[in-house]
Amino acid sequence: MRTMEDTAVTTSGPAERVRKVLLSVLGGSVDASLVGPGTDLWEAGMDSLLSVSLLVALEDEFDIEFPDDLLTRETFSSVDRITAAVGTLVAE
Repeated sequence: MRTMEDTAVTTSGPAERVRKVLLSVLGGSVDASLVGPGTDLWEAGMDSLLSVSLLVALEDEFDIEFPDDLLTRETFSSVDRITAAVGTLVAE
């Protein structure tokens, strides 16, 4: 049975939480107003070092662990894709 805390992760703003974590990791290297749900993060300034920092921050924020098969450039290419990956991991 899911508790309210469990459902909050999947129904009330996971994309906004992902975006908040993303912007904290990117710092001033990317204009936050340019980062929408489908923005290509790699084109916006993401690099491999930032993606690792983002991975660790997301694992801390959502209390999850990304499996090897999700450690791809595609998974971390947009807020939408990251949110989808997080959603599958939180649901497990």
